[in-house]
Amino acid sequence: MSPLEPHHFWQTIQPAGTHDSASAEGFSDSYPARFVDGRQLLLPLRVLPGDGTEAVASLIVNQASFAVEDALAQAMTELIRPLAPEVIVGVPTLGLPLANNVARRLGHKRMVALGASRKFWYRDDLSAPMSSITSPTHQKTIFLDPRSLPLLAGKRVIVVDDVISSGTSMVAVLRLLAQAGITPAAVVVAMLQGTHWQAPLEAWREKVMAPIASPRFGRTPLGRWLPVPN
Repeated sequence: MSPLEPHHFWQTIQPAGTHDSASAEGFSDSYPARFVDGRQLLLPLRVLPGDGTEAVASLIVNQASFAVEDALAQAMTELIRPLAPEVIVGVPTLGLPLANNVARRLGHKRMVALGASRKFWYRDDLSAPMSSITSPTHQKTIFLDPRSLPLLAGKRVIVVDDVISSGTSMVAVLRLLAQAGITPAAVVVAMLQGTHWQAPLEAWREKVMAPIASPRFGRTPLGRWLPVPN
């Protein structure tokens, strides 16, 4: 694969077969994630904090072109449409543009956005601590606006986020919704990143959906990256 400048990633959905997605020698700086129909989205590889031997394929939705966001949102919408969603709940920060996009495609008039900054009317019993693989040293708190409760009660709710990797962020989201008496019908994200998320979300594995997936990667002796089992 030809190297891309950092700002060129996440801008184009390419036809099936554009890139080799099963390179025996490994990947250098990018990985082509596949949609079900074979189309490819080239993602940059990011070395994880630690000893430098592990990496993940990165998707930053708010830096993507509108065409890529639309393609992801359309694919996510088709995954959940058979469930007849009544309310879309968006997870901050990067899940919010996707949640907005998906809700519009479903014909909804609005969606419910969770919050990452506390407003003075928020309540402790509608909050949960949250961290992510991209911000391992920065724990934040996620909130559900109490004024949104009437929008969720008794409804078929779908949670929308950008990526699930370790699963810890989504566990926090589901815990927060449970505190409000809400059990979502499903979770849909743009990408599943590796399989580490499956253990903490074991009870939800059949309800977690995504149009694309990427493995975790380990560094080879030649400095390239190969998918690892987990």
